[in-house]
Amino acid sequence: MVLDAEIKSQLNQYLQLMEGDILLKVSLGSDKVSNEMEALVNELTSMSSKISVRKTDLERTPSFSVNRVGQETGVTFAGVPLGHEFTSLVLALLQVSGRPPKVDQSVIEQVKNISGEYHFETYVSLSCHNCPDVVQALNMMSVLNPGITHTMIDGAAFKDEVESKNVMSVPAIFLNGEFFGGGRMTLEEILAKMGSGPDASEFSDKDPYDVLVVGGGPAGASAAIYAARKGIRTGIVAERFGGQVLDTMSIENFISVKHTEGPKLVASLEEHVKEYGIDIMNLQRAKGLEKKDLFELELENGAILKSKTVIISTGARWRNVGVPGEQEFKNKGVAYCPHCDGPLFEGRDVAVIGGGNSGIEAAIDLAGIVNHVTVLEFNPELKADAVLQDRLHSLPNVTVLTNVQTKEITGTDTVNGITYMDRETEEEKHVELQGVFVQIGLVPNTDWLEGMVERNRIGEIVTDKHGATTLPGLFAAGDCTDNPYNQIIISMGSGANAALGAFDYLIRN
Repeated sequence: MVLDAEIKSQLNQYLQLMEGDILLKVSLGSDKVSNEMEALVNELTSMSSKISVRKTDLERTPSFSVNRVGQETGVTFAGVPLGHEFTSLVLALLQVSGRPPKVDQSVIEQVKNISGEYHFETYVSLSCHNCPDVVQALNMMSVLNPGITHTMIDGAAFKDEVESKNVMSVPAIFLNGEFFGGGRMTLEEILAKMGSGPDASEFSDKDPYDVLVVGGGPAGASAAIYAARKGIRTGIVAERFGGQVLDTMSIENFISVKHTEGPKLVASLEEHVKEYGIDIMNLQRAKGLEKKDLFELELENGAILKSKTVIISTGARWRNVGVPGEQEFKNKGVAYCPHCDGPLFEGRDVAVIGGGNSGIEAAIDLAGIVNHVTVLEFNPELKADAVLQDRLHSLPNVTVLTNVQTKEITGTDTVNGITYMDRETEEEKHVELQGVFVQIGLVPNTDWLEGMVERNRIGEIVTDKHGATTLPGLFAAGDCTDNPYNQIIISMGSGANAALGAFDYLIRN
């Protein structure tokens, strides 16, 4: 039995929602994954009279496709979609059966209007929390448009394929055999990359806002909700709704919620924001800001948005090491998410750069998967909590190097080593390995505001106790500000504070 009793109980409730009959076409071998796949599809058929199975030969073995009876949908799973991908399987069953997907009708029309042949393949690991978004979006596109197909490929089940294509970071998306993109991508982001996104003309007739929020993470969502609840015209511009939280695996310090995951929290945030009639402009990157009679925000697509007040909540991004080889080998051995990409380095040697909590947590996680972990910390001592350090030092396959400076990440097609300097002796040394995980903190996304507002030496926007900046009418919140701590709950409070500050400014001016 592949599914435990609790999962079967939940699945049974979903299968009741199926609308039409579906056929699973299964291609099996005699290997362990094939046996597990056969057991899974047999369990599915035993749970619903609407599901039938037929053995056949597909492009990959083991794999199975999910089809309407008499009609190919192009939705294929190469590997057993359990772990984080179990939801992808459930949604595929429902949508192929005729259950409409829960997305805006305008997006559905965008997908249906795509012409041409698009054959997508996504390499995933079942422990990757970023992969299901991509898999589910491309599966949905395949169901809606007969010119689109999608195959989810479990990298652990097709190691030779992964190595031949140098896939060292997941999700890795290929379109018609060529690399299309990597990392978490929403349906809207995929459509934009295919040339189906909104252009400047769609923003030309928007009236000025009372409050315009720039950034869609916890601070931005909170600011938008607090502003909209005052009954004033509110807009939110987000390069990627949810921001960095989308890449956060486990959240255990969000007070009143014992445990959640980033994508789940972001979905709740977005649902809450949509309750208030806020004008959400997703996948739009801010380019510049100017204050005239009103604030004028220029987007990268050329559009200009006007507002009486603006709240900047653009968050922060992973800090780069800034050494030769880092950019060249990004997704070719240089990675930033141990949860997502760790399984691809099974049995190999890797390094973690950074001795803070995130670096040591990454090293502990990786030590259970890889052959050996080398931790490199610039300072003479690790900065992580004592409990994490104790756990790290108890592991037999971890080497900790302190007081060292990373000089270069080396490689040919992919990473083959790291060069560092002992800061005390200035002696350079080289370690042969196949992966480097960078975990050295965050840098605020404020470069585009150069000269516009006061920032501190590391680029954080300086704010007062009301969230106000040095420019009247301009407020800021969250990880892009000089708040001393970067936490989701602090960002939310900061966003609420800035929105109340902006409202106070409006009624006084």
